[in-house]
Amino acid sequence: MNKINLFNICTLFTFFSFLTYSTIEAKSNTELILSIDSLNLKKSVAFLSDISPARNYEHPEILDSVADYIFNLLEKNADTVFFQNFKVNGVNYKNVIARYAVEHSKKIILGAHYDSCHELPGADDNASGIAGLLEIGRNIPKKNLQHQIELVAYTLEEPPFFRTEYMGSAVHAKSIDKKNVIGMICLEMIGYYSSAPNSQEYPVEGMDRIYPKTGNFIAIIGNLNQTTFANSISKFVTEKCRINVVSFNGTPTMNGIDFSDHLNYWDNNMKAVMVTNTAFYRNKNYHTELDVKETLNYSYMSWVVEGVLNAVCNYNE
Repeated sequence: MNKINLFNICTLFTFFSFLTYSTIEAKSNTELILSIDSLNLKKSVAFLSDISPARNYEHPEILDSVADYIFNLLEKNADTVFFQNFKVNGVNYKNVIARYAVEHSKKIILGAHYDSCHELPGADDNASGIAGLLEIGRNIPKKNLQHQIELVAYTLEEPPFFRTEYMGSAVHAKSIDKKNVIGMICLEMIGYYSSAPNSQEYPVEGMDRIYPKTGNFIAIIGNLNQTTFANSISKFVTEKCRINVVSFNGTPTMNGIDFSDHLNYWDNNMKAVMVTNTAFYRNKNYHTELDVKETLNYSYMSWVVEGVLNAVCNYNE
């Protein structure tokens, strides 16, 4: 499909997305006492991005130490925390799973991957997502939740396992009873923002006529076949987030729209969205040695996390 035709289709998708978005009202049943701490976010990103050697599949002992770090922080507030172990080429890897309000069977899943690409620090990709997941875990209220919340820290999202059955999220998605899954939210690169003009790029020529040219927003990426879920999540995030939230529902065939763990829930017929700063369409440090903790905006991150916490706790069907 050529770029001109794809842009025309994207324009129709965008129009439809805004129409459905405007019909959904966010109603928060759980009153949150927000205490999202930007210093906690910074501390987690520092731990994950400074660790040496890097947290990739070639260093399973490092991945295990990161999994232990995540486990120890999540167990302080969760009803239960456990490892989901699986083997790849004879080597053991593990997801970390924490559950809240386990008296409910229906659940919202929030996930982020904790491995990094090659021997790189991966501050935005994806220490930022894990930092956000940990802060949300610390702030999930003990009362008045109407559904279960399952937080999952995935391993093996990065190459060479991306789009294979060995992704941690693929293992998790296949292991759960999907009839109890309300939907999944993926945190993928939520730390990098820019106020510079024309700092935001897009996968299709002409999208910058509709969407912002400045990379100082957070994006909610949804599947065109799941617009009600995606637009509702966007509403709940917007309700509490203090930066601009941009919602886009498209087809998974668009370049970049399924470039994270949410793709495995789509593939297993579950609703899912990605919360992202759009990765390499904004952050040129992506998959380089320059993706370091000093390049992230922790205030903006904390506001995004506040919005996602609201969505995780208050989404209703």
